[in-house]
Amino acid sequence: MKHVPTLDIRRYDTDRDAFVAELGAAYREFGFCCISGHGIPRELIDSSYDVFQRFFALPTETKMKYHIAGSGGARGYTPFKVETAKDSQYADLKEFWHIGREIPRDSKFADVMPPNLWPVEVPDFKQYGYGLFEALDQLGTRVLRALALHIDQPANFFEDKTDVGNSILRPIHYPPITQDNIPNVRAGAHEDINFITLLVGASAEGLEVLSDGEWLPITTEGDAIVVNIGDMLQRLSNHVYPSTSHRVVNPQNENARKPRYSVPFFLHPNPDVMLDPLDSCITPDNPRRYDTSISSHEYLMQRLREIKLI
Repeated sequence: MKHVPTLDIRRYDTDRDAFVAELGAAYREFGFCCISGHGIPRELIDSSYDVFQRFFALPTETKMKYHIAGSGGARGYTPFKVETAKDSQYADLKEFWHIGREIPRDSKFADVMPPNLWPVEVPDFKQYGYGLFEALDQLGTRVLRALALHIDQPANFFEDKTDVGNSILRPIHYPPITQDNIPNVRAGAHEDINFITLLVGASAEGLEVLSDGEWLPITTEGDAIVVNIGDMLQRLSNHVYPSTSHRVVNPQNENARKPRYSVPFFLHPNPDVMLDPLDSCITPDNPRRYDTSISSHEYLMQRLREIKLI
């Protein structure tokens, strides 16, 4: 049976050519790869999950203090049954919080990257939440170096395109499912919008990726983090790197009646990056797929409207 491989990112420093080739092959086939050996401390991950669970356990009226209506959920809290997968009839069974990049308020991107909110009811939320944001941002930069080399770009190609990226850490709570035969799933089939997504804590069942018409389950072991391609990188790479459909299904056992938590980090480019296909990804076998230019911020707004967040 096919499965998404797990690769040790430390091999980038010890066995670079083979690692880049294997990583590139995994992404060309699946749009997904599991990354181990990343060095993010277990204590940081566990402490982050702890503060996120403590927040989601608060009363609804407390959480709603941090919901900014009309903002597309860019920062703070988004309640249940708001986000809806593109073309899906039913809203997802989840609530979530958004942590964004801390930037100077006189930055040229300040109008599209608002300041973070921090729940006063969970005092160490900022310490661990933003600590995890920074750790995953740094890991994403390392993954992008290998992805750049695989498409014949310099290793640092992405660094000045993501250094003030509109990236998001999204702690998610999927509540226990207490009714039988509900039509909603925890997260409907979708593709991500951004460059790459890094998912911490995919050890719980439910995540599935579509490959050759079949849904393949993904669960991780040890310290592995799931990293997948988003639509922006698919466009920039002229589909060399595919953005693959994935979903979170309701477990078909007693785990359906347990809450599920996950924490994806959506690594975005800087808002003014143009998503035009790279020349190195255009070949006779893979002709240019896009004739119109669009910035990453314009693209993001277009997609947020499609999933009913704005």
